[in-house]
This record gives sequence, structure tokens and C-alpha cells, in this order.
Amino acid sequence: MAGSSPRLRASTEKSRPSIFWPLAAVIAPLIALVFKLEIEGAENLPREGAYVLAPNHYSESDPLAVALAVWKAGRAPRFMAKESLFRIPVLGWILRVTGMVPVARSSSAASARQTLETSENLVELGRGVIVYPEGTLTRDPGMWPMRGKTGAVRLALAGDIPLIPMAQWGCQAVLPRYGKLKLWPLRRPVRVIIGKPVDLSAFRAQDSQPAGLVAATDVVMDAIAQLLSRVRDEPAPAERWNPADHGQKETGRLEP
Repeated sequence: MAGSSPRLRASTEKSRPSIFWPLAAVIAPLIALVFKLEIEGAENLPREGAYVLAPNHYSESDPLAVALAVWKAGRAPRFMAKESLFRIPVLGWILRVTGMVPVARSSSAASARQTLETSENLVELGRGVIVYPEGTLTRDPGMWPMRGKTGAVRLALAGDIPLIPMAQWGCQAVLPRYGKLKLWPLRRPVRVIIGKPVDLSAFRAQDSQPAGLVAATDVVMDAIAQLLSRVRDEPAPAERWNPADHGQKETGRLEP
């Protein structure tokens, strides 16, 4: 794997005083005690403006590594989170003041409206959002990215927002999938690659067509898998794992 990216200029949203400063002062060093990040491709994350970042998901702890990687790359990490979390005292306040993006289960029409509104807000405010396209922990036996949901693609196409693939690996040493927390030894290595934006131009005319959205999502998942292949230094499976093909119910679905 190539060496870490050179230090880049922080974005305006990171350099401007905000609630992220005290939160990062407390939380970032704690995460850094657990994970020692090696980041490649930080220059692929836009310095300013909206973006959708799509990482792989294989451990309940990897959002911490993703958030720290985004912060180190010069942007403020904002996730798409279930609307119910915003109603929890203290946590809900933190989610709101940091600009996290709520998503609710709703009808197709309401979901389409919410996607458009979210996309417009990201563009207007110049913010990025982190969306796990798998919607839940991968079920793939080898922990490769499985078949993705269309939410990240719909969000990117609705506002002509760059969709950035990301792969990260190593968090399972601290918290295995569905396993127990293992904090010692500290500073477990986690490798991160932020890829170049996925070209979705061929799908813009099909942004409301299910088949086109699925095809575009497959392209995104392939991009994530190829980045993960570089991180793991082994070939990715030719096809994405599909829980429906293995009699598994999909849970934890999270889409705009």
C-alpha cells in the first residue's frame, strides 16, 4: 500500500470555530488511542462543497475510524443517522448541532422528497455526508462489501454531488463483527483509502428508474471493493454477496 497522503489544507468548515472543535478535542484523541490510522487518498475528498462519502461497513466500531479519517482529511464528519436517534436526550442534541442528517422510514414518495431536500441542503450549506451504502454490517463471510442499497446514489444524483468511495480495514481487531470488544493492545492499525469520485454521468437520465439506480449502486460497490482489495492486498470477489440469495433478512436498513 502506498504511503499516507501529504497534509492538506483544512476546509473552511473545519477551520471555522464550531461545535466540532471541542468535540474533536475530546473524542479524536480517544479514537486515536484505539486506532492508528494510515490514510491514502485524502486529496480525493473535496476541500469545499457537498459530497457523499460511501465507506464499507464490517464492524460496529468502524464509524469511529471513518469519522477520524474524514476529520484528518480536512472535513467535518457528518453521518446519515436514523431519525429515532435524534429523540434521545443529549445524543439527539449532539446530532442536531453537528449537522448530522436524519433519515426516516417512509413511503416511496416521501422518501424521494426527503432525498431531494437532503441533497439541496448539502449543496446549499456546502456539507458532506457519510452514507453506508450497505445499510448494515456486511453479511459476506469474508467481510467484503455486499450488495448495496440505492440511497447513496440517489442522494448524489439528486444534487449532482460527488460520490466518493472509501475502504477501510482493521477495526475488526478491536470489535469483531457481532463479537466482543478488545481494546488491548492499543493503537491497532487501520488502513484507509479514499477513492476518486465515481462517474455516475451515465445514470443521470435514469435517476428515478429503479434499474438504473441499482446499476449505479453496483458500480459504487465495485469501486469500494476494489479499494478494499488494495487495502487487504487480495482480490475481491467477482460478485457482491446478496443476503436475499442466502435466505437472510436484511436489517438495519438506512436510506434517505
